[in-house]
Amino acid sequence: MGTNGSTMLAPLRQGLPPLDAAAVSTSASCALPARFEAVRGARRFTSSTLDRWQLGDRFDDVSLVVSELVTNALRHAVPTDCAHELPHEPQVRLHLMRLAGRLVCAVRDPSPQGPACRTADEDFSAESGRGLLLVESFSDGWGWHPLAGKLRGKVVWALFLLSEPLALPAAPVPAPGAEPAVP
Repeated sequence: MGTNGSTMLAPLRQGLPPLDAAAVSTSASCALPARFEAVRGARRFTSSTLDRWQLGDRFDDVSLVVSELVTNALRHAVPTDCAHELPHEPQVRLHLMRLAGRLVCAVRDPSPQGPACRTADEDFSAESGRGLLLVESFSDGWGWHPLAGKLRGKVVWALFLLSEPLALPAAPVPAPGAEPAVP
């Protein structure tokens, strides 16, 4: 989703676009350990899920975005001592939802702090810190929202528009009693 630089760099605090629960055709979720090796596991989970949903052709873009979202959660949202606080709760969770014409990738983490985007005056030649710019570039939209109720933390999500399957033109129906056309 192309936007101008100032919009892209402003931290997003918005909810997922309105979803009709009936529109969710399928979903999958996995808990990820609070270790950087979890990024590889998130990519494998994404690959197998997209293949099951016959969306394997979207793997490259979706996998890159999932990798960035999971990496950001592990790097910025999971305190090093958090694994000892609540060992029975997963620290990071990846959710994939397929909706009518859309795919949503959402990563839940324990921090209430929103994702921080680079500002225009920061060093863009640095080796890290461009993850949300990649998410913006490869998805059709993204945002985040804090969790409510007893859940702690936030969800950062990315939206991918799916192209509708190509409809084949209908074969002409011969008139009653007519011979079928022979090519």
